[in-house]
Amino acid sequence: MPTKNDKRNAKYDQLEAGTEKARPVQHQHAREIQPFGKIAKLPIALDEQVCAASSDNLNQILADTMTLRDMYKKHHWQVAGPTFYQLHLLFDKHHGEQDSLVDTIAERIQLLGGISLAMAADVAETSIIPRPPRGREEAPVQISRLLEAHEIILKEAHTMAKQAAAGGDDGTNDLLVSQVIRTNELQVWFLAEHLVDVPVVRADQSKTAASGR
Repeated sequence: MPTKNDKRNAKYDQLEAGTEKARPVQHQHAREIQPFGKIAKLPIALDEQVCAASSDNLNQILADTMTLRDMYKKHHWQVAGPTFYQLHLLFDKHHGEQDSLVDTIAERIQLLGGISLAMAADVAETSIIPRPPRGREEAPVQISRLLEAHEIILKEAHTMAKQAAAGGDDGTNDLLVSQVIRTNELQVWFLAEHLVDVPVVRADQSKTAASGR
């Protein structure tokens, strides 16, 4: 005599019958179709060695840009003090702009036939931006860290833009100059002005008189 479990299993079998093609195929594994550091050449009128060099350079910029982006979000959450509201919004705005750069840089690497870094562990291993502590820091320290990170990226970008131009990689040169460099330079300006030591409410008349001598 059939048991309840037998009847239940038979009912499930009837429900599943004919749905094999509609079921997702899970737990799939295979070898990579392109190892990291190798170029899958696309017909973009650039030498493969040039593509490889630009991909390597851009992956360094990518890792540092992703680190800077995440640092902005950390400071956006953790900022404190009288300028909380202004910096909370500014840090989030800059985070969004850096996030847009991340996507543009990564897509350029793929366009060159390379493989872009993507995972946090790989980014952490590659980035040369000093890692901030997990804890909360004062706003001037947060800004100083961000300015140091921006300068690291700008130094890289200037050097790598020249290398791309020398290799005839105009697309990478344009990305670095018109987007990476200009975006970072503008953000530096917005940040640096917060560290100028000027009075908040009343002008320092002694300094004003001294400067007029």
